[in-house]
Amino acid sequence: MSKLSKPAVPGADLRIIDGIAHGDAVTLEGLYHDYFPMVLNMVVQNSGTEDEAKDVFQEAIIVLYDKVKQGDFALSSKLKTYIYSVCRRLWLKQLGNKGRTFHDVSNYEDVIPVEEDLAKHVEKDLQLTVMEQALDKLGEPCRTIIHDFYIMNLSMQEICEKFGYTNTDNAKTQKYKCLQRLKKLFFTTTT
Repeated sequence: MSKLSKPAVPGADLRIIDGIAHGDAVTLEGLYHDYFPMVLNMVVQNSGTEDEAKDVFQEAIIVLYDKVKQGDFALSSKLKTYIYSVCRRLWLKQLGNKGRTFHDVSNYEDVIPVEEDLAKHVEKDLQLTVMEQALDKLGEPCRTIIHDFYIMNLSMQEICEKFGYTNTDNAKTQKYKCLQRLKKLFFTTTT
């Protein structure tokens, strides 16, 4: 593939949008269950309270509901990405009004528009999808070594023992070779 293409919207997300369109209360409850924790974390980590997170989330769900009910809503990213972007934008606006700042954002006026923010999240989702595909193609033991080191935070000594390498230098050499293969697979997929 020559460029990263838009990811297909997951079927579960389309079912949620359909449930919202038909006023399904179970679907709306599911939104709270599935997505509120990430919004709560974002708000609390950025000078907010749980009640403020609830308000922001409620407002975002109302925005989503209104857009779906208008009948012309087209989801161009994962629903999780869309909800997070709307909540982030609403929280930034509240922080700006209160004179507080968002983590890593020093001036509210410099914040990018929602559409650009959403586009950046979509691009990251695409890159993560391509990385997952590259990891799947990587095979064993490389996939497990990369996972254990970068995701599980195992030390080289622990990896050495797990895979039976004679010393940590051999494990490091294998990890390096695996990373080179992963890079090659990733960039072959994205170019």
